[in-house]
Amino acid sequence: MNLNTLNEFRQAVYHSFCRARDALFNVCDALVTLGSARSFAELSLSPCVTRRWPSVYAALRDGQIDRTQLQQVFAQATPIPTAGQRLVLGVDATNIARPESPTARDRTYLYVHNLPECKAPVTIGWSFSMLAVLPESTSSWTYVLDNTRIPSDQSAGAMAALQLAAVLPQLSVRALLTGDRYYGSAKFVQATATADCDKLLRIPSNRVFYHTPPPRTGRRGAPKKDGAAFKCHVPATHGPPTLTWAGQDDLGQRIEVAAWQGLHYRRCRQVILTVIRVTRHGASGKKRDPRVSWFIWIGSAPIPLSEVWPTYRRRFSLEHGFRFDKQDLLWPEPRFRTPEQFQRWTEVVAIAHNQLVLARDLTDAQRQPWESQKRPATPRQVRRAMPRILAQLGTPVPKPQPRGKSAGRACGAEVTRAERYPVVRKSTAKPHAKQYRNS
Repeated sequence: MNLNTLNEFRQAVYHSFCRARDALFNVCDALVTLGSARSFAELSLSPCVTRRWPSVYAALRDGQIDRTQLQQVFAQATPIPTAGQRLVLGVDATNIARPESPTARDRTYLYVHNLPECKAPVTIGWSFSMLAVLPESTSSWTYVLDNTRIPSDQSAGAMAALQLAAVLPQLSVRALLTGDRYYGSAKFVQATATADCDKLLRIPSNRVFYHTPPPRTGRRGAPKKDGAAFKCHVPATHGPPTLTWAGQDDLGQRIEVAAWQGLHYRRCRQVILTVIRVTRHGASGKKRDPRVSWFIWIGSAPIPLSEVWPTYRRRFSLEHGFRFDKQDLLWPEPRFRTPEQFQRWTEVVAIAHNQLVLARDLTDAQRQPWESQKRPATPRQVRRAMPRILAQLGTPVPKPQPRGKSAGRACGAEVTRAERYPVVRKSTAKPHAKQYRNS
């Protein structure tokens, strides 16, 4: 990566802004350079913001971004994997909590992970689906390809399928997609059946698959559409595996992998897949570190069994990327009223995040005295050096033209109360058995 690549990326991003582009780009540069900001308003203190402080709010309120063009910019600047490595993508959803924002439209009930057992694991807010390039080693160096809010009338799987359909044709190489247990469902496999990528998806241990149906017997009646059942939680239905492998993980612990080919979901018979069981003898056996994990593989060629667990482990980088965006890049901090405004802010955060990835090899990371000099640089450390890099590149934003003070609100104008919106429930209660019998 060189300065020209980063400069071309910045120029292309600037031209994807359709309205209020100068103020929007000022906010992008402020976010990528001002590591001391702890609130959205403090971004106006950056030397990159050449307008007055209200411009940072006006940029997100009045601005407009061509999302299709921005997706193309992100795809064209995708980091190329090193020789012998594949381009691995990860998809996952994360929450932006807004429990006390009744004027925010289209909020839904969201599940909250890792809370104490005495707490209700539910909050209210917006959910976002992120599709990102995963680094070769687990870290927060993810590269965002698309980050879109999930509307209340869509699921995370449906939004992920739309993101794949839009992004995959723009990539120069065939990618490999990883996902957690939510994305290993028959519904997601059906929705992404035509996606031009290989898929390694984790599944719950209670999934049921079916072998290919037996040949027709010539008797009357419809032929069987499914063969014998393969129940992950019933070992008696497994039969001998097609392929096996045993070795050691990166910690020196024994790991065993078994694969059964030629299976399918009943709801998605046209997609033939491979079911994989990974047994890690060094795991603790707890919920977050299970000893036995199940996966499905859908690809143009079989995956080497020795690469199943290392490839899936790269998905954990998404959590580190989410944490960096939320803690350092202030993703959940601004309290915008409409989801459209927060979507613009989400794209600004993605632009800043990707600039740090592209600038990773352009400078020596600035480390604090107590930070290790031997560990790889983090996005936070590269962010400290960004002012010097941007000073070399310059900015496409012209100097502002002052127009005097605003006339302000008209005399006698009536300020009405902001509209309140109810929380949207995504699912309804299932009917009781009596209703089925009476219908």
